[in-house]
Amino acid sequence: MNTSNIELPAWLEVVVIPILNIIMALFFAGLIMLAIGVNPFEAVRIMLNGAFGYQEGLGYTLYYTTNFIFTGLAVAVAFHASLFNIGGEGQAYIGGLGVGLVFLALDSVLPALLLIPIGIAAAAIFGAAWAFIPGWLQAYRGSHVVITTIMFNFIASALMVYLLVNVLIKPGQMSPESRYFEESSWLPQMHDAFAWFGLSITKTPLNLSFVLALICCVLVWIYIWRTRWGYELRTAGFSESAAVYAGIKPRRVVVSAMCISGALAGMVAVNEIMGVHHRLIMNFPAGYGFTGIAVALMGRNHPVGVIMASLLFGVLYQGGAELAFEIPKITREMVVAVQGLIILFSGALALMLRPWVVRLYLMVRPVREVSA
Repeated sequence: MNTSNIELPAWLEVVVIPILNIIMALFFAGLIMLAIGVNPFEAVRIMLNGAFGYQEGLGYTLYYTTNFIFTGLAVAVAFHASLFNIGGEGQAYIGGLGVGLVFLALDSVLPALLLIPIGIAAAAIFGAAWAFIPGWLQAYRGSHVVITTIMFNFIASALMVYLLVNVLIKPGQMSPESRYFEESSWLPQMHDAFAWFGLSITKTPLNLSFVLALICCVLVWIYIWRTRWGYELRTAGFSESAAVYAGIKPRRVVVSAMCISGALAGMVAVNEIMGVHHRLIMNFPAGYGFTGIAVALMGRNHPVGVIMASLLFGVLYQGGAELAFEIPKITREMVVAVQGLIILFSGALALMLRPWVVRLYLMVRPVREVSA
């Protein structure tokens, strides 16, 4: 039986199948741990405790999760337009440049009530502008967006190196970074926000950009599934000829989708620059743009799935660091290998278990086939 044409409920596609893929990845990771003499159940316990067992660990987990939500949403929006945006790293970098330029010019002039919204807008606008060029080249010149976004990652990196070494560097210092921004431009961290209500939590890098990330998830869901523009985006991504027949302009859709994708990737700078570092530094995206691809694939390009996948990678980042500290046999490279297994089973082998899920579901209730 051809199971590829069987339509499954969203909860199976977005939740159950990705969870099964993760279980398969963890099974093989457990075999690796057994091979080196480590109890995999003990390793999982240490990882979960490091990620959720105490306030500081939870704060770091959600801090990493925030970046993955932004980059995962960025990739997901582009995917719905049948675009593979792998330039999130560069778009996040340029988003940081936008934040840095605005704050270096205005942080001593404007109050926090104006600086913070302007900084968020600058991150989105600069990220969108950096994604606009590959989008325009794809739509009007036929340059494949995969190639152009890869190249734009390198261009963004080289541009930032030049600016931080020669232009934006704080006078009199050797490290390539700008001066600290005024405190009025700092995004409140979560322990400060809780203190407003008389509550006390441990100080961590987690800041209000986590709330912004959740708001972006809601807005992306509304945009893609509840607006005319989202319908146009999904239609153009599914069939360009059908979109043209319906009066939709695919070129405009490509450009707009890339701009929205770039704006979401640029939001990484809100978390990193405005919320944590409070200055412009080198390499602050730290690979979040590339991991966002795996997050979107695992989350089936749905905001709810993106949140769940982002949380998983947040656990792997924070819990993996704890695991490498507690068990010397498990190195940081092995934790990266576990992440790679999850990416493998959630990406390249994402549909491996789907036929079995379909057959089990058919035993419970019949479903209709989707005509090719």
